[in-house]
Amino acid sequence: MAKFTVVDHPLIQHKLTIIRDKNTSTKVFREVTNEIAMLMAYEITRDLPLEEIEIETPLTKSTQKQISGKKMAIVPILRAGLGMVDGITSLVPSARVGHIGLYREHDTLNIVEYFAKLPLDISERQVFVVDPMLATGGSAISAITQLTQKYQVDISHITFVCLVAAPEGVKALQTAFPELDIFTAALDEKLDENGYILPGLGDAGDRIFGTK
Repeated sequence: MAKFTVVDHPLIQHKLTIIRDKNTSTKVFREVTNEIAMLMAYEITRDLPLEEIEIETPLTKSTQKQISGKKMAIVPILRAGLGMVDGITSLVPSARVGHIGLYREHDTLNIVEYFAKLPLDISERQVFVVDPMLATGGSAISAITQLTQKYQVDISHITFVCLVAAPEGVKALQTAFPELDIFTAALDEKLDENGYILPGLGDAGDRIFGTK
C-alpha cells in the first residue's frame, strides 16, 4: 500500500524553519536544503531490501547484512530539484543521477517539458524523484508519467520526495498515481491564488540559485 509520510524529525523541522525565513541568504538556503535532503534520505531508504553475506572481522567469520543488489537513481526535476541531490548522494554515493527538465508557465500554470537525460538502465533501478516543492502536483505528475510511459519504470519502483507539500498537490499526485510513495518534510496549509504554497518558502529555485 502506498505511503504518504511527513518526516517530522526535530532536526528537519528546525532546518526547515531556517529556509522558510525570507532573510536566509542564498548560501545558507542552499546548504540547509542539502542537509534536509540528507536527513530525509535516512527515511526514504528505510525499506531498501537487505541480504546476508559472510565476512571476516579481525576476530572471526561472521554473517552480516548489506543492501541487496537493488540499484538506485535520483532524478531531480530541474532546476530546483538539483538542490537536493548532493544531500542524498552523500549517503548513497553509488546512485546514478538523471535529470528531467520541466517548468510551470507563470500565467497558465501549465507544465512544459524541455529536457530529459536518464541512466540507460533506469527501468531496472529504484528511482527517487526529487523536487523541493509539491504545489499543484503538475510537475511531479508530468515527470512520473514520463518515467512510467516513456522509460518503462514500474510505479512501484518510484518514490517522490519533496521538502514542502500543499494538500492540493498531494491529492493530485495520489489521484494520478495511487501506488506512489510520497515523502515530505512538511504538509503546508494551501495554495494561494498564484499557485504558491502557503506558508511555503517562496520560489525554491530562485532561492537556491540566487535568481529572480
